[in-house]
Amino acid sequence: METQRIIEFPHKNMDKRPRKRPRLTWDMPPPLPPPKVIPGMYCGQEFGGAAAMPNYGYASSMFYRGVPPNGSPPWRPDDKDGHFVFVVGETLTPRYRIIGKMGEGTFGQVLECVDNEKKEVVAIKVVRSIHKYREAAMIEIDVLQRLARHDVGGTRCVQIRNWFDYRNHICIVFERLGPSLYDFLRKNSYRSFPIDLVRELGRQLLESVAFMHELRLIHTDLKPENILLVSSEYVKVPDYKFLSRSTKDGSYFKNLPKSSTIKLIDFGSTTFEHQDHSYVVSTRHYRAPEVILGLGWNYPCDLWSVGCILVELCSGEALFQTHENLEHLAMMERVLGPIPQHMVLRADRRSEKYFRSGARLDWPDGATSRESMRAVWKLPRLPNLIMQHVDHSAGDLIDLLQGLLRYDPADRLKAREALGHPFFTRDPRRCAYPL
Repeated sequence: METQRIIEFPHKNMDKRPRKRPRLTWDMPPPLPPPKVIPGMYCGQEFGGAAAMPNYGYASSMFYRGVPPNGSPPWRPDDKDGHFVFVVGETLTPRYRIIGKMGEGTFGQVLECVDNEKKEVVAIKVVRSIHKYREAAMIEIDVLQRLARHDVGGTRCVQIRNWFDYRNHICIVFERLGPSLYDFLRKNSYRSFPIDLVRELGRQLLESVAFMHELRLIHTDLKPENILLVSSEYVKVPDYKFLSRSTKDGSYFKNLPKSSTIKLIDFGSTTFEHQDHSYVVSTRHYRAPEVILGLGWNYPCDLWSVGCILVELCSGEALFQTHENLEHLAMMERVLGPIPQHMVLRADRRSEKYFRSGARLDWPDGATSRESMRAVWKLPRLPNLIMQHVDHSAGDLIDLLQGLLRYDPADRLKAREALGHPFFTRDPRRCAYPL
């Protein structure tokens, strides 16, 4: 799985994204040169308060040992990739005490902290001290503040509590939520969710997307990693699809979340309708065909991602597990049928190499390996794929997915239209899953 949480686009296109005004920073480095290392020092600390530990390229998950000092921690250089180096028990400003690490991505790290002022546990996204990630973080802060003004009650998107610039790292303070849908699937051996839960998760996801689109915002990086359960609680239930000799009743247990309530996160890639839409967006597996073909993109790219996510939730696996464009397009044709010729004829020059004369995809002749060919050929058509995993409501779900996964973005279902689909309105059990 690709885990990048920052959009993929050429660095030269950064100039087309909105510039942010300079912000005041907290705890800037001391102006004096660092003193020499004194023998007997530990934890990269030194006497006098200035940083003295050289950057040996430790991974960002490496914690320094030793007793955390009182007050502001010692100044340390970032690791070789620009990640903040921290010690559990130290503080980010006097207000936030670090109690653990929750995760890491291309953008930086997420730390679990105690807010000493509010007396609550929060999640703090500590962005790498690299210009493009700092710039994306400032965009995310502006988007989060805009969402918070309109999301009364904070039911759709993660709530921003605070933000500050600490030692050249943008730090965004969020409410503490549960695991992502991807993490839940992964820890559950990628076993699928029951269809009633998929329905409830899909409804909330589409409501959040519709809310953003009505504010003229496009998320552009929707994926299970960016959808968080509000609660970490779960229950064990029998999974009769997986038999096990180790259990007396012949069943195998799987975990299900106690509550289906979710929120969207990660708005560093979010863009406004009027901004430049020429660069590449979305994590590979959830990337719409118009993005791959260089046709430009808009709100519909989010709905394509929603369709891919719904398939993954009811099957347990990503629909398009690939890392190259030609293979990706071949997988689309295998699952959904041929790409419309009018889209192929409008594709940009970089995409022309994927097609032969007559606007036909150069597959399997252009395949990079026999393994790539097998990965495409093993995929079933969309209806067959869904019926392999869904016991009831399969017909409605297939019809919904065919509307969300239409090649032409102009024909793709809009978020509000999708919410009115029979998959959400016809089945009386659609609200049966606990909230």
